[in-house]
Amino acid sequence: MSNIAEGFERSSDGEFARFLTIAKGSAGEVKSQLYVAYDQGYLDENGFNELFMEVDETARKIGSLISYLRATGSRKTGTKA
Repeated sequence: MSNIAEGFERSSDGEFARFLTIAKGSAGEVKSQLYVAYDQGYLDENGFNELFMEVDETARKIGSLISYLRATGSRKTGTKA
């Protein structure tokens, strides 16, 4: 969430997209940690699946926003990202 907020305050959609990419990478880290939690018995299969699906959906939404920003250009500079 902090990466998304920081990127939003930057000067262009290109910068915003860069920080969204970092946030998407963090979602991948969360997925990895869910596997660890499941393997260690902190989550049952249903809990793992539910959380994994939520993180995966969030990552896909971030990816879609990145694609949109790169396709439409910058909101502040008027140039393509």
